[in-house]
Amino acid sequence: APASQGDDAFDGDFDARNNARDSLQDQLLWQLNLTRLSDTDRIIAMAIIDATDANGRLQSTVEDIHEALTPELDIDLDEVVAVLHCLQQFEPAGVCTRDLQECLLVQLQQLPATTPCVEQARLMISRHMAQLGSGDYKQIMRRMRLTEEQLKAVLDLIRTLDPNPGQGVGEDTTEYVVPDVFVSKRNGRWVVELNPDIAPKLRINDSYASLIRRADSSADNTFLKDNLQEARWFLKSLHSRNETLMKVASKIVEHQRNFLEFGEEAMKPLVLHDIAEAIEMHESTISRATTRKYMHTPRGIFELKYFFSSHVGTTEGGEASSTAIKALIRKLVAAENPKKPLSDSKIAGVLEEQGLQVARRTVAKYREMLMIPPSNERKRLV
Repeated sequence: APASQGDDAFDGDFDARNNARDSLQDQLLWQLNLTRLSDTDRIIAMAIIDATDANGRLQSTVEDIHEALTPELDIDLDEVVAVLHCLQQFEPAGVCTRDLQECLLVQLQQLPATTPCVEQARLMISRHMAQLGSGDYKQIMRRMRLTEEQLKAVLDLIRTLDPNPGQGVGEDTTEYVVPDVFVSKRNGRWVVELNPDIAPKLRINDSYASLIRRADSSADNTFLKDNLQEARWFLKSLHSRNETLMKVASKIVEHQRNFLEFGEEAMKPLVLHDIAEAIEMHESTISRATTRKYMHTPRGIFELKYFFSSHVGTTEGGEASSTAIKALIRKLVAAENPKKPLSDSKIAGVLEEQGLQVARRTVAKYREMLMIPPSNERKRLV
């Protein structure tokens, strides 16, 4: 049977909803429209959705929401709570929750009852949230009478839950970049080339240029002359820009050859002044030339600014790049014993053994920049 006009409109709306990157609130409102509620409950639901942040967490108490709606509606607090529980069944699992504990419990409730360890996980989050947050697993094992193997199984399930279920909904976080320069190794030498797609060969059309009559001062001829001059300036600026980019990129490659050969741990300290001095240009020019400009290397695509970093002293009186130090910290943490994670002081001690003088507070700063939790939060049971 042929589809009605209403069917076509619905299909169009459905496709548009799937193709559009709706916000979390848009998605919650869409699900609300598909839910059978009374007019009063729908108003309550919209107030709750309005009070839910982009992470899916409720930013107002149910008491505040009830108080705000009371002048308009004759409702009890229990009715607000009931609607809240209804919204907590929406996708993504864990939205419209009041705190982390409730967020995790709601997600567990939506798992099949046959999921291994789901009851123990629910009990652990309900009764031992403080110990769970501090990593006091021995106390949890004692109170719940769990073996180390059982505890690990429960923790593995809990780690599959999302503490911020709304995060990323409606966002396209993928960023596509086109490299401005390519770096490759040929005959044992690192070679830098401009990307021809971003540096096309342009020239002024001789046919248009020939239309200009030098002795003619008419408005049309003056217009042509002005545009020819602008075109020449544009070509000159483009050539200058590409020339500067090549000089900067070549000096970066020359300075960071070890990175290209061996990776982040071999990165050398480099500041704008170093490049500016080497190619005899102002630091501000180097800054502009490296902002949002990308280099394609065998190790990946990097913004030119990535190759610049501050220096850290070594015990031998030399200097090491902060980027290299961060890479070493990441490597040490990845290789640590999860039962006995390295503290910032211990990491500083290991680095000192490798000839790198890094203060504990600097290790802490770099660790935070790498988004690595402190040692007490990294403690895991094998």
